[in-house]
Amino acid sequence: MTLIRTPLSQLLKISLSLVGGLAVLAQANAAFAGICRADLPRKIDAIANGYTLNGAKIGILIEDANPDTRTLYARNAQQKLVPASNVKLLTTAAALQNLGPDFSIRTSVYGQPNRPEQDLFVVGRGDPTFTSYQINLLAGQLKQLGIRRVGSLTAVDNYFTGPAANPYWDAEDYRAGYGAPANSLILNRNELGFTAIPSRVGQPLRIVWDRPEFVQGWRIENNSRTVSSGNEFIDAGQKPGQKVMNVRGQLIAGTASENTSIALLDPGNYFAEQFQQSLNAYGITTARSAASTTNPPNGLVEIAAIQSPPLRAFIDPTNLYSVNIYAESMLKSLGRSVNPTTQNAYQTGSEAVARVLTDMGIRPDSVSIVDGSGLSRRNLATPEAFVDTLQAMAKTENASIYRNSLAVAGRSGTLRNRMKGTMAEGRFQGKTGTLSGTYTLSGYLNPPNHPPLALSILVNDTNARGSDVRSLIDQIISYTATLDDC
Repeated sequence: MTLIRTPLSQLLKISLSLVGGLAVLAQANAAFAGICRADLPRKIDAIANGYTLNGAKIGILIEDANPDTRTLYARNAQQKLVPASNVKLLTTAAALQNLGPDFSIRTSVYGQPNRPEQDLFVVGRGDPTFTSYQINLLAGQLKQLGIRRVGSLTAVDNYFTGPAANPYWDAEDYRAGYGAPANSLILNRNELGFTAIPSRVGQPLRIVWDRPEFVQGWRIENNSRTVSSGNEFIDAGQKPGQKVMNVRGQLIAGTASENTSIALLDPGNYFAEQFQQSLNAYGITTARSAASTTNPPNGLVEIAAIQSPPLRAFIDPTNLYSVNIYAESMLKSLGRSVNPTTQNAYQTGSEAVARVLTDMGIRPDSVSIVDGSGLSRRNLATPEAFVDTLQAMAKTENASIYRNSLAVAGRSGTLRNRMKGTMAEGRFQGKTGTLSGTYTLSGYLNPPNHPPLALSILVNDTNARGSDVRSLIDQIISYTATLDDC
């Protein structure tokens, strides 16, 4: 995982340019307030054809959100582009339609009733919301049953078949917390958070675990340093097969600390270890723990369980804050729902999303996805596919759940700092997407003087700074928010 920061002097220049850009944008909104539909294409073309996006691939579609579709602007609307995290719009739409908003995931402990000493099996089904709090609740249930000693605790990690982490992600993604694997027993999003703190020049950074109680037995290989100037970056990850986090990189002395996380490479065994620690804390002696892909023996019964919140609840962080592991778990749950005997939940889940979208009226050749989060560059979709999905979802009984899961411009989630002070603030709800050279944004827009709109903007293969590209995308949406119904 590599995190790069810009030197302070450059940040100040960028900040000043952004302040100036926002002022220009505010003036532009005032100057073009009340523009008619016929004027919109010229304004958008001027932005998209500017030197900043020269050479980039750009796809844009803006249409009415209601069933009587009217196209206000189209540019490469049927060209497949890398959508980044806009894929979550497709995953969550398919999950709502197929699994339903009340779908929830059960984590069970199997054993023998009325036995104070026994072997236990905890069976996971891919609950991405499962945390140490839930593990303690399970331990508390077992204590109430009178269990005093556990010979062996087995974490059964076989519900999601196939690879735990997506095979089409970049190598660095597997190390980072945002690329944590979605296995059957997810705990604390399968990531370990830490803070890197600058020290004196020439000295290593101080590395502090966010939750030391979650990393008993772990050690840190610290190859970082504190510098007086230059680029800042943090690269960290777990060493395969070891409870070791390797950290390298550099931060400038006197600057702010960095909060980040690494992915757990063996989440099944980590779950088993953490559950064993919880049982011990509740006074239940546990001799040993391990993960397994073998089902519990016949004859055992469920003696404790935790049910996840309903799907409607964890769709919110998936879209609002772009939590990757939630989307990956949804995709795999879709795969299990359509084919319980699948040997590859990723593949079956991707096929299920495509099938649900087709049933909703989205052209099957407009979408090709391999994961649920959008982290892979092998995902491809057209602006038309996103607009069609937004329009289709607006006509379903899940419309409000879907729409309310999106970030609001200038107010919440990944859009909380964007489009502030413009006509789009509070009126645009959407999903952001970012990969290197790729910036996307799709969602619903409610202009004050025009019927509601659905839109998608996908920018690929740009060498421009991310702040500049996002500013131009925001300008397009802000101009559109000033439309009059004329």
